[in-house]
Amino acid sequence: MRIGVPKEIKADEQRVALTPGGAAALVRDGHTVLVEAGAGAETGFDDAQYRAAGAKVVLDARQVWEAADLVVKVKEPLPAEYVHFRPGLVVFTFLHLAAAPELTRALVDRGVTGIGYETVERDDGQLPLLTPMSEVAGRMATQIGAHFLERPHGGRGILLGGVPGVAPGRVVILGGGVVGTNAARIAVGLGARVTLLDVDAGRLRTLDEQFAGRLETLMSETHHIAEAVADADLLVGAVLVHGARAPHLVTADMVRRMRPGSVIVDVAVDQGGTVETVDHTTTHSDPVYVRHGVVHYAVPNMPGAVPRTATLALTNVTLPYVRALAAKGAERALREDRVLRRGLNTYRGQVTCRGVAEAHGLPYVPPDQALS
Repeated sequence: MRIGVPKEIKADEQRVALTPGGAAALVRDGHTVLVEAGAGAETGFDDAQYRAAGAKVVLDARQVWEAADLVVKVKEPLPAEYVHFRPGLVVFTFLHLAAAPELTRALVDRGVTGIGYETVERDDGQLPLLTPMSEVAGRMATQIGAHFLERPHGGRGILLGGVPGVAPGRVVILGGGVVGTNAARIAVGLGARVTLLDVDAGRLRTLDEQFAGRLETLMSETHHIAEAVADADLLVGAVLVHGARAPHLVTADMVRRMRPGSVIVDVAVDQGGTVETVDHTTTHSDPVYVRHGVVHYAVPNMPGAVPRTATLALTNVTLPYVRALAAKGAERALREDRVLRRGLNTYRGQVTCRGVAEAHGLPYVPPDQALS
């Protein structure tokens, strides 16, 4: 199979979907790997390393897209890349289609097989390809929030950990999954007062034990959310609904009650956002805006700011699936592996992810049925 790795074109996205080591493994498997020149430069992998691994380095993205049977990316294709879509092409990347109607339509209309990293799901509900990026984003969320709480960056002038004689800052985290747990780990480590809300009492019990009482837990319901948000110096949105849009749990009225200079980091922005006032995405080069006196950070590709760490963490888990898709072909690999099959979002003009279909009012075809 011909596997293509284009350079990411999303603003300030510096990760790459395949390392030279991964390229070498695929070449040893008997495949052709085409890498766009400079694709790994910001991660620290130069073209010479890919050539040494046996990959072919090509000058532009068009050569990659047109020659490849399977395109492996990090972030969702952007409109400039839609022109390369064609029937039978397989795209394996983060898609987040529930918040992307135009991309969904382009994949469906042109018969692309779209497999989303974020919807590959194990039998126990774990998301093996999303987890490492959620770990990175969760840890970054607290770090970023602490930065923007500094007065020169528009914040209240709060040191999250406080000092002797001065109370620490208050961090409120919505969601007790991978992102929320990692955000809490860093916040607790800094010495902040941390409150985490989730709808699952069992998960709250687990976190209470894990953090040995250093974390306040609350059931996520409107009254508790409103009270916690009003008291937050830093609010982290960390809610994930598999394959679907994130729910707006924090209303604009709740944001108005926050103290001026408080900070919101909405990690769920690539799924539509958890906070009503997070109504558009931002970039690493222009990451924040102020609404109702509150600093909003809404960068959808947070791990792109730490591309070396993020690329290595991501490719550790994606490469086995890439090798399976290349060795067996997409249809056979999807039929034989139900974990991978759950990641199928579009196939031959059909939407095969229920959350995506519901988000856009499109017919849903179960993956098993589509593949048969």
